Amino acid sequence: MNPATLGNGRAVDLDTVPQLNADDFRQSILDGVESGQRVAAFFGLDVGNAVELIFVLADDHQSLLHVAGTIVEGDRFESLTPQCPQVQLFEREIGEQFGIAFDGHPWFKPLRFHKSYRPGHDAWDRPDDSEIVPGDIKFYQIDGSQIHEVSVGPVHAGIIEPGHFRFQCNGENVFFLELSLGYQHRGVERALIGGPNPRSIHYAETLCGDTTIGHTAAYCTALEALAKCQKPPRAQSLRGIALELERLANHVGDLGALAGDVGFLPTASYCGRLRGEFLNMTALLCGNRFGRGLIRPGGVGFGADETRIAEMLKRLRAAKKDCAGVIELLWNAQSVMSRFEETGIVTQQMAQELGMVGVAARASGLTRDARLDHPSGIFRFTQIPVSTESGGDVFARAFVRRLEIERSLTFVFEQLQNLPVGEIRVPLQPLAPNQLAVSIVEGWRGEICHVAITGEDNKFLRYKIVDPSFHNWPGLAMAMRNQQISDFPICNKSFSLSYCGHDL
Repeated sequence: MNPATLGNGRAVDLDTVPQLNADDFRQSILDGVESGQRVAAFFGLDVGNAVELIFVLADDHQSLLHVAGTIVEGDRFESLTPQCPQVQLFEREIGEQFGIAFDGHPWFKPLRFHKSYRPGHDAWDRPDDSEIVPGDIKFYQIDGSQIHEVSVGPVHAGIIEPGHFRFQCNGENVFFLELSLGYQHRGVERALIGGPNPRSIHYAETLCGDTTIGHTAAYCTALEALAKCQKPPRAQSLRGIALELERLANHVGDLGALAGDVGFLPTASYCGRLRGEFLNMTALLCGNRFGRGLIRPGGVGFGADETRIAEMLKRLRAAKKDCAGVIELLWNAQSVMSRFEETGIVTQQMAQELGMVGVAARASGLTRDARLDHPSGIFRFTQIPVSTESGGDVFARAFVRRLEIERSLTFVFEQLQNLPVGEIRVPLQPLAPNQLAVSIVEGWRGEICHVAITGEDNKFLRYKIVDPSFHNWPGLAMAMRNQQISDFPICNKSFSLSYCGHDL
C-alpha cells in the first residue's frame, strides 16, 4: 500500500491512512527521502496495548504530503537513524514519550527528561518513581591528554532560556558539541488532547512566544481543515501581514544581536529599536505586540480600518528607510564581514541530510520555503521570492535575513494597499471525527508543522507539533565542528533557535 496523500491545510479520513508492516514503513521513509522528500513529522499514537508510529513526508516539488503508519506491538523498533539522520531526534522523542527503544540508534537517550506517557513502558528501564533531571545523561566524550571539556549553561548570562551545551575541545578548537535541552518542557502536546476547548488557542499562542503568529496560524489552519472551513479573503491577507511583521521583527532583532556579538554597536543599538517598531505595528493591529488575540479559527479577531492602515503605511515607510541604512552600515564594515565569513559552515549536503528548514536551510543553498512549496492562505495567490545563499556560514544566514527583510516589507506594503473588503471571520463548524489534518506554515525561523488527529468524539486524539528549531538544533552542533569556541556566540545567534519551541 502507498502512503495517503494530501495537501497542506487539508484533512483525510483516518481510514485512508494505510497501516504498513514495519519493513514497508521503514522503506517508505527511506525511499521518500532518497527521492528528495523530507520528514516533516514522525510521532507515536497510543492505541491501547500498542503504539502506532506515523510519518508525514513533505514533497516540496509536488506540494504534497504523504502519511502512513505502522503498529508496534512490543517495545522495540529498528532505528532508521543510521540511514536517515533526519529522524534521530524524532526517534528519541518517541522513545521517551511511548517507551519504545529504537535498536541501532547511535546515541539513544532522553530528549526532554520526562516520564513515559505509558505507565510500565520505559525505553531506558527507569523506575517509574525515579526523579528525571534535565541534563542527567551520559555525554559524548573524546579521550586524549590534550582534550578538555567546556560546559555552558543551562543558566546563561542575560535574559535567555535555559539550555546546556557540552564542548569537546583541543585548545580553542571545537571537535564536538553536544546539546542537552528539555528545561522548558511544559507538556503542551498532551494538554491539547481532548480539545479544542477555550484553553487550546492560548496553548497555541504560547508554544513559542516569539512565534505567536506562526504557531497560532498553523493551529487555526488545522482546525479549519478539520471543520471544512474557508477563511474570508480579508482575513487571509491580514494573517499574511501579521506573519511577515513577525518575520521582520525577529530578523531585524537577530541582525542587531549578531552585530552586538562582534562588538559593532551602531547596528546593534539601532536594530533593537527597529525591532520594537515592527512589534508595535502588530500591536496596532490587535493590541498585543506579539499578536495574541489576532488569529482565530475561521479568520482573525481584529480588522483594520482605513485610519490604522494609513498609520501602518506611514510607520512602514519610516522603518524601511531606517532598515536600509543600518543594515548597509553593517555590510560595509569589513571587520564585521571578516568575522561572519567562513564561520560556522553547514554544507548543502549536511543541511539536506539533517532535514534543516527555514533561514538555516536557505543559507546552505536549499530552496526550501513553505510559502512557495506548500502555500496556504494568502500565499496561494501572492508569492514572496525565496531568498537563498550558498555559503552556509554566519554571513549567509545573516544575508538571507537581509533579503527577507526587504521582500517582507514589499509584501506588507502591497497587502495593506490592496486589502480585500468584506468580513474577517466566519463561524467554525464542529470538527469532523476520525480525521487527520496537516498544517504547515513558514514561520520566521522556518517550517512549523502541526498534525491534528480527531477521534470518534470530534476531539483531539493526538496533536503533534514540530517547531523549526527541532529540525535545526543538530545543524548548530555541526556548524561548530572545527570552529574556535569563541565563535559559538555568533554561530548560535545566526541560527537563533528556540529552546521552548524544541521542548514544548
